[in-house]
Amino acid sequence: MGALTGRTALVTGGSRGIGRAVAERLGAQGALVAVHYGRDAAAADEVVGSVRAGGGKAFAVRADLSGPEGVAALWEGYDRQVLEHADGAGLDILVNNAGITPRGEIEETTAEAFDAAVAVNMRAPFFLTQQGLKRLHDGGRIINISSGATRIALTDIIAYAMTKGAVDAFTLTLAKTLGPRGITVNAVAPGIIDTDMNATWLRGNEAAQKSAADLSALGRVGRPEDVADVVAFLASDDARWVTGQVIDATGGSQL
Repeated sequence: MGALTGRTALVTGGSRGIGRAVAERLGAQGALVAVHYGRDAAAADEVVGSVRAGGGKAFAVRADLSGPEGVAALWEGYDRQVLEHADGAGLDILVNNAGITPRGEIEETTAEAFDAAVAVNMRAPFFLTQQGLKRLHDGGRIINISSGATRIALTDIIAYAMTKGAVDAFTLTLAKTLGPRGITVNAVAPGIIDTDMNATWLRGNEAAQKSAADLSALGRVGRPEDVADVVAFLASDDARWVTGQVIDATGGSQL
């Protein structure tokens, strides 16, 4: 029996990268995992199949989180499907992972790109959590994916870094709000991770790989599993006395 057996988790942006690794890790620990995706149904179905192949339980739910109606659509799909896959409704673990990374220095960032980042990285987790509180069981877990860019000045992703700074503030304040219910709220801040999001500049580029690896005290580029394991810890009973924290998962980047 896994550490999360009998619990239900929702992972936003769960069809690829860090989100996929988190979904697979929580599923391996026994949780029923709702794999949220925005566009790529085939990728989400692949994650569901991977969780099931490992002996876990999962289902996919679609919603476009770039618009305000997406949050309601996500919860509607979740509520409908969770009753088909679990003995009861509700939620135990919410992982706010979905995000976008507009690239550009401050002079290059358009209002459209900035607004899109705010919509997905800030507004969506705020209102998804707001509407999820009535579903979240006492003693539950909320885990937000932040970024090492809130600690390290990376000028070409300034808009992204701003949104993740807001996620850190959200995490701290929400932990205070939900403490009386025994719900812990934490964030995980990855560094450079070898995912599809970074593939265009990182994969197949030996110089970029070396530069990224050299940033870490551990001398390598991060993998999605490195972050997923931290999320799994925060979702478990072992992290019952940890709340309101931003856990650095950058591999000691730029210490």
